Amino acid sequence: MTTDHLTHFDATGQAHMVDVGAKAETHRIALASGSIRMKPETLAIILSGTAKKGDVLGIARIAAIMASKRTSDLIPLCHPLALTRVAVDFETDEANSTVHCKAQVETYGKTGVEMEALTAVQIGLLTVYDMCKAVDRGMVMSNIRVTEKHGGKSGDWSATS
Repeated sequence: MTTDHLTHFDATGQAHMVDVGAKAETHRIALASGSIRMKPETLAIILSGTAKKGDVLGIARIAAIMASKRTSDLIPLCHPLALTRVAVDFETDEANSTVHCKAQVETYGKTGVEMEALTAVQIGLLTVYDMCKAVDRGMVMSNIRVTEKHGGKSGDWSATS
């Protein structure tokens, strides 16, 4: 298989779910990150805990974890996975009026968890947007990406390498 081979298409070009039955079960880890930029006043509301809908980052963390567990319901060709760990962290950057989200997802299985990590980050950021849109509809999500993956046949990969 070359790096330009798309595994979700069969020899005739039809979409299919990849057969992972013969693959070895390994410890698989994926890290993803992303950001949401907003008005300084919006970030101040988040930091002060005075958002009308409640604890923005706490609720966004729970939403991100829940979403990671539902990835196969959202992405048609993803395998349902038994996740063994999901950790979601938010960092605030007051100088740039930005909230950064990082997710680490793990499993012991036959396929990776990159999609689950990406889903966690995106839904976490969407939840921040939802909870703050009444005061700032112009928030912008960006830089959503896988930053690392470990395990499986292809081994380790890092966005910094």
